[in-house]
Amino acid sequence: MRATVPATYGGMRLDQALARLFPQYSRNRLQAWLLAGNIRVDGAAALAKHAVSGGERVELTPPAVSQAALPAAQRMPLKIVHEDQDLLVIDKPAGLVVHPGAGVPDRTLLNALLAHQPALAQVPRAGIVHRLDKDTSGLIVVAKNVSSQASLARQLAERTMRRTYLAVVQGDPPASGMIDAPIGRDARQRTRMAVTRRGKPARTAYRVLERFGRAALVECKLETGRTHQIRVHFQHLRHPLVGDPVYRRGTRRGIAFARQALHAAELALRHPRDGRAMTWRSPLPRDLRGLLETLRAEA
Repeated sequence: MRATVPATYGGMRLDQALARLFPQYSRNRLQAWLLAGNIRVDGAAALAKHAVSGGERVELTPPAVSQAALPAAQRMPLKIVHEDQDLLVIDKPAGLVVHPGAGVPDRTLLNALLAHQPALAQVPRAGIVHRLDKDTSGLIVVAKNVSSQASLARQLAERTMRRTYLAVVQGDPPASGMIDAPIGRDARQRTRMAVTRRGKPARTAYRVLERFGRAALVECKLETGRTHQIRVHFQHLRHPLVGDPVYRRGTRRGIAFARQALHAAELALRHPRDGRAMTWRSPLPRDLRGLLETLRAEA
């Protein structure tokens, strides 16, 4: 993989420049590859702290992926809404974990992707560019090669990839607004996120689509992509998501629902090969339609 350092990066540390040039890889991984000699700058080894001046030619040769270190490929049903030589767009059901982790070693979307397309074993994280929580349903995009993954990661970083969600929140929120509140780890409970001054910038634009008295259907558009962002932001507004098992605490009158009422309804991006604008939409799943019908009947 080759890239040229833009002149605008002049004065930046090499590892910082690399993280922008190859956003599909973590900065720690890029630093390790620098030390191992997998990254050459103008044909020579370089240090992470080296300041770039712009114009340098960078060549990255990722080490071969050990098949033994990969999660197992497992055949599972996937609802594929789009597939071509560069992209996969999946409509993920609630209950499906995206990536193996603590307590969930397999039967994840990543395992299913490796069975559907074995070549994804050579793409970081099997091509997964962004994540959805286990109990959030809806659209997620997967890159089928590293160049597509780099393009999509860059679109995420530059906020040109548009992700629109539908949520059912408790109470009667204002008609619309921008929630601009930094999000970081909860100091008291590290498995949760919270609005905190020590957090990273987080912005969620929203508008109310329908009101039911004790709840509302809200459209949310992410300007950033922090962990649990919509869930944390609406708890911060004192209108937590219906059914949220983590962030609804402290509300006096909860509405019974089996999961957080959150659905990734629309995804829009530029195709990494030719730049054409592409948009996909996912209808509300049956359980959320049932929730809305119940709330309308009550109202």
